[in-house]
Amino acid sequence: MRKLIYAINVSLDGCCDHTKMRGTEELMDHYAELLRDADTVIYGRKTYQLMVPYWPDIAKSQTESRAENEFARAFDAVGKVVVSHSLDHAEGNTKIIRTNLKDEILKLKQQPGKKIVTGGVALPGQLIELGLVDECHFVVQPSVVGKGRRLLEGMSAPQKLQLKLVESKTLKSGAVALHYSRQ
Repeated sequence: MRKLIYAINVSLDGCCDHTKMRGTEELMDHYAELLRDADTVIYGRKTYQLMVPYWPDIAKSQTESRAENEFARAFDAVGKVVVSHSLDHAEGNTKIIRTNLKDEILKLKQQPGKKIVTGGVALPGQLIELGLVDECHFVVQPSVVGKGRRLLEGMSAPQKLQLKLVESKTLKSGAVALHYSRQ
């Protein structure tokens, strides 16, 4: 069965608002590598609309830094799934899930292929509550933001979620990339 990975940046105070944290070449390389090991990303509507069409447009134009262009190509290459009741249509290689979240994600996990990546705050919390997330990849940024959406905000896990540290890596920026698997 394919693994579902939750990947996100987080500040020291637990904020996940990407507009309040800086991206670096090394960080973009980190996430491009993660996407190269995947063939599907799953987002809620808000995160999807932040990512698409922005990154597919960069993949076509190649007008940003080397690392951003690489990330854009990796992002554009994977299939996309958006979970939404309100989105009318999606672009390119995107499937919309409107109902039966657990069943639809289980079907995806059972299909042959590479890893599946999810990001954002609300949807990954739901996926964790449903017991569907296998790994968490958190990049802890060396900053205190003070306000914004928090990691796993509003999530109520039916049981304690135990994680095992698989790997940690300190980036040149001082950020720490943490890779956990579910026990």
